[in-house]
Amino acid sequence: MSYASIPLTKNYAGELDAQDELAKYRDEFYLLPSMYLDGNSLGLMSKRAEKSLSDLVQSWKELGIEGWTTGQHPWFFLSEKLGEMSASLVGANPEEVIVTGSTTINLHQMAATFYQPEGKRTKIIATELDFPTDIYALQSHIKLHGLDPDEHLIRVASRDGRLIEEEDIISAMTDEVALVVLPTVLYRSGQLLDIERLTKAAHDKGILIGFDGCHSVGAIPHYFSKWGVDFAYWCNYKYVNAGPGSVGSIYVNRKHFGRTPGLAGWYSSKKDKQFDMEHTLDVCETAGAYQTGTPHMFSLAPLLGSLEMFEEVSVEVLREKSLKLTRYMMDLIEVELTGMGFVIANPQEDERRGGHVSLEHEEAVRICKALKEAGIIPDFRAPNIIRLAPVAFYTTYTEVWESVQILKTIMQEKSYEKFENKRGVVA
Repeated sequence: MSYASIPLTKNYAGELDAQDELAKYRDEFYLLPSMYLDGNSLGLMSKRAEKSLSDLVQSWKELGIEGWTTGQHPWFFLSEKLGEMSASLVGANPEEVIVTGSTTINLHQMAATFYQPEGKRTKIIATELDFPTDIYALQSHIKLHGLDPDEHLIRVASRDGRLIEEEDIISAMTDEVALVVLPTVLYRSGQLLDIERLTKAAHDKGILIGFDGCHSVGAIPHYFSKWGVDFAYWCNYKYVNAGPGSVGSIYVNRKHFGRTPGLAGWYSSKKDKQFDMEHTLDVCETAGAYQTGTPHMFSLAPLLGSLEMFEEVSVEVLREKSLKLTRYMMDLIEVELTGMGFVIANPQEDERRGGHVSLEHEEAVRICKALKEAGIIPDFRAPNIIRLAPVAFYTTYTEVWESVQILKTIMQEKSYEKFENKRGVVA
């Protein structure tokens, strides 16, 4: 739905807010004095996440070591419980998801397990627009197999520096490819790849395929089991709002159950066998096999509260509002910021757009600093991108309207010019 033909006024934004069925969830979060448009990097803290963290701290205080098997949320089974609660976010069966590790560690686990070069099938496909950690991890596994990353890691090129065409990825799927690892959403431009199409193409050519869901899970519905995706991994601190450094997640299609993980540890064991302390691993026949060591309980805990809200509101409903918010923002930008040097870099089509708006501008660093001074928290990505993420759970249409007006004033007054053209250590 486009708002280009209807009033782009603050009153109209207020009308949209009045009609918003998700508006009540805004009160569930601790809002900042500034307008927060950085939920695609770190989601805001919810009151439920705070409570579930407090509850788990209390269980340690009251139960000591007995907390592993007793209490409201026994620690020994918490990763599995959270995996079951997370399954609907990615369209998976409950046993196909485990909450464990971090994004990069989980990619290392998936690569160690599923990248098994043999014969002439030795190459991995990624893209030149991937988040760097994915590239570093894949390069390291190619090296561990005694191969040259420059030769064996195929980085599919972008035609315009913003987007990746699915046709180009599929064309790279030759009989020399052993594995494909792609983002669900490109972190800079916010492009949503056609996961179903790419999975089918890979499987038609006998190639395993996995996805980095960091910039989509919690904002975009996925149907990994239905599509036959081999594996996926993601963080939970962006759209899932589980807090900084929160534990990540792994999805493994059930057809791979029973496979020995590439990076095994005692938590890879069947739960009832783990404390037998045998030196022969009895591999868990669920996604739980891809755990290694003891879970970080206080990093898991906020996810309990956060996922409660996802049990009440489906990802499909969140996606509907997210698309309306980003469409409204893009329409405002096109009308209010014409001639000011901005380019909307994300796809316009709903089916190709993730959860954030990607704005290119040669003064992106200084504009982001000016936005912060003016009470808006954006996100900068090198070399010239301002990412703005209105999040369905807590961002209002009025905030979207106000943020574009503030950005317009910054550009008209050139107030960004007083700032140094240098990004911070953390951008």
